[in-house]
Amino acid sequence: MRHAKKGRKLGTDASHTEAMLRSLARALLTNERIKTTETRAKEVRPLVEGIITWGKKGDVHSRRMALAQLGDRELVHKVFADIAPRFAERPGGYTRIMKLGPRKGDAAPMVIIELVD
Repeated sequence: MRHAKKGRKLGTDASHTEAMLRSLARALLTNERIKTTETRAKEVRPLVEGIITWGKKGDVHSRRMALAQLGDRELVHKVFADIAPRFAERPGGYTRIMKLGPRKGDAAPMVIIELVD
């Protein structure tokens, strides 16, 4: 039973799902636009938006939480110095999901998730 389990399973065990979402979040914050499946994009969106909100706060505790989530000092610095100040006036909704259609091999719905400018 999956009582009190938050989020989608994404066809893997919990540790693999967590690693996959962390990798997607890193890729999105590094490249500012990635192509992935719709369910993965919907799962990574709250993670990325929370990290950007920490970047907007800018305190030491937020930086440490972002570092624990991302595991990359240079990327955390980029979020706090470059990405978060762009969204200083925006109260949320830092990402956009645009649907592309089904993938050729297995007809999985594909999307582009990107940071809003």
